[in-house]
Amino acid sequence: QVRLVESGGGLVQAGASLRLSCATSGRTFSSYAMGWFRQAPGKEREFVAAISRSGGRTYYADFVKGRFTISRDNAKNTVYLQMNSLKPEDTAVYYCAADATFSVYTIVVVSREYDYWGQGTQVTISS
Repeated sequence: QVRLVESGGGLVQAGASLRLSCATSGRTFSSYAMGWFRQAPGKEREFVAAISRSGGRTYYADFVKGRFTISRDNAKNTVYLQMNSLKPEDTAVYYCAADATFSVYTIVVVSREYDYWGQGTQVTISS
């Protein structure tokens, strides 16, 4: 069992930056590929970014490329999402997720493949 706890959300103006963190329990964090998803009011949950177990591979949704960066620190059992140049349309609840994968290179982009989810952190961008 893996417990995920997101933090770092808040209310900021357009153009600002935020860094989300997702701290995980357990000693096997490096066994999990990690991802960030978001869900805006009235919309379905959507993929934002993913990172492999090793951290060597990352993948982003087109709408965040060049603005968001996913990273992980396996020694701290934490995955991060650095969000720059934020826009009002980035307003959503952001969730982190973990998926146990065999390969250290696997990227997981489909939400139903993830085994564990955090409770989410609210990000609100004002115009």
